[in-house]
Amino acid sequence: MKAKISEIFKSIQGEGLYQGLEQVFVRFYGCSLSCKFCDTKLSGYREYSVKDLTQALNSFTNFHSISLTGGEPLEQVFFLKEFLESYRKGAKKIYLETNGILFDNLKRIVGHLDIISMDFKLSSSTGIKAFWHEHREFIKIAASKDFFIKAVIGHSTLVNDIRIALSIIKESGSHATLVLQPENPFEHELAAKLNYFYKICQEYSVRVKIISQLHKVIGVK
Repeated sequence: MKAKISEIFKSIQGEGLYQGLEQVFVRFYGCSLSCKFCDTKLSGYREYSVKDLTQALNSFTNFHSISLTGGEPLEQVFFLKEFLESYRKGAKKIYLETNGILFDNLKRIVGHLDIISMDFKLSSSTGIKAFWHEHREFIKIAASKDFFIKAVIGHSTLVNDIRIALSIIKESGSHATLVLQPENPFEHELAAKLNYFYKICQEYSVRVKIISQLHKVIGVK
């Protein structure tokens, strides 16, 4: 079995609660969504076997964890299952970055994961349909892990979407932190909206942080 992987590289994590830590990124090719704010344009890939990927990862040293990112890694879940079952023994922590939709696929590998960074795809932010049911089911499974949720906030993001997302988080019983991530950290006019949404999160008693994309700020990959 082989996976389509666009690149493997070492850098710092630019988003979320683990921002600033060194990771080795395995960027899987392909995502069935087309969010309007997506800044990951993948033009090609190389096919890797489990052995190929393991050898590539073993060439890196001095890092916190391995980030399975994309694209959408869970779209290649059967490869991931085979790889993780082989690689997990005594290996680095495994960090999954995902759109939070493919909950059935998450079930197949959740036991091999350490950290899950889930995107909440707010329709008013993404420009595509909502995935309330999928996110609800995903959170139930992910909550057993070190887990947090990110929501991209832009000029088009509606407060009603935030309220629905918060209701889903509360219903799940999860204590996951919700990260409000400005679509562009240099657009200071988003500050008022972010602060407003922050206060709403506090009203729902959901843990919340406002965190910009560090790699955009300091200009690294």
